[in-house]
Amino acid sequence: MKRKVCIIDGSIATGLGDTLEENWKALCDGKSAIAELKHFSTENLEHHKAACVKGLHEGAFENRILELAERAIKQLSNVPENSFVIWTGVKENVEHIESKAAGRKYDRMTLPNEYRQHIANQLKLNSGGMEINAACASSTVGIAMAAQLISEGKCSSAIVCAADIVSRFVFTGFSALKALSPTVCRPFDEKRDGLALGDGAAAIVLMATDKAIAQGLKPMAEVSGWGIANDANHITGPARDGCGLSDAINATLKMADASPSDIEAFCAHGTGTVYNDGMELSAIENIFGKRKFPIFSIKGAIGHTLGAAGAIEALTCAKAISEKTVPPTAGLKAPEARAQGRASQLSQTIPGKNILTSNSGFGGINAALLLTETGKIE
Repeated sequence: MKRKVCIIDGSIATGLGDTLEENWKALCDGKSAIAELKHFSTENLEHHKAACVKGLHEGAFENRILELAERAIKQLSNVPENSFVIWTGVKENVEHIESKAAGRKYDRMTLPNEYRQHIANQLKLNSGGMEINAACASSTVGIAMAAQLISEGKCSSAIVCAADIVSRFVFTGFSALKALSPTVCRPFDEKRDGLALGDGAAAIVLMATDKAIAQGLKPMAEVSGWGIANDANHITGPARDGCGLSDAINATLKMADASPSDIEAFCAHGTGTVYNDGMELSAIENIFGKRKFPIFSIKGAIGHTLGAAGAIEALTCAKAISEKTVPPTAGLKAPEARAQGRASQLSQTIPGKNILTSNSGFGGINAALLLTETGKIE
């Protein structure tokens, strides 16, 4: 019999604040951290805004990935000594590449295995680990992998950590794709016109539920189901019919022995681009039909934090379950037809038993998680 898995600790850092509590309050207040970008000059670009974390080194070529990751892990208080470490952030620190291009010396860690080992050293862990890069679904896949390892008894606890920043390379890349909003990031709005990028980091500690309870720990939420699928549609564009995301969600529901009618709310990838949000709404209707229930996105508030997005959103969902409330979708004014009665610029109350969350990324990757109040789905 597979073991149940729960989240026992977690921390985040975004443009809205350095803690989960700060972020939660700002989200519920409808605030947004998207403002003028100051990490680098945007003088020759068409777009100039992002959701940046305050206090990061503004000097060129500093290792802001490392700085963000450390902000997250320093907040953790419950990290079992035998935890498996999974790094799910960037594949290579772009600031390193940029420094080499400018002929500057850069002697700090840059590769995923170096970040993973640094986190293990900081937390005094030596039980091994791995790195996962699945584009913007990276930390969602990382949580699914951690849950799988724990459920199969291959480890009793794991920490998933991710950090990404708004780099010149990524910003100009999304600009070239015409994916950045020239106005305001407004997920699921009828006039949505693009995304905003954001700095972000998260660390999540997962553990076998029975072991956590035996040790007197109070789970934040259980991870009762997970699923991963690829639509193999395009290197950057999602399948319009939402087939890959639908497969990931169906696999998640099946694992949790849950039906679509059980789902109380859906934390969407919700980037604010025409095609991503359209794809997600197609997937929602594939699975839930015309049913009206709360869906929300936090990317209008903290920007798209790339590999860190899934972990930040998972912790936000755990908080939403405990508060029996889902936050408003910042930037949203007039939901498009399929989002009406679902997405809202106001907070929405829920019974607080579960939330479905998903992320999608380049290369066709889709991943979903079902977070539940401990013991609510058997």
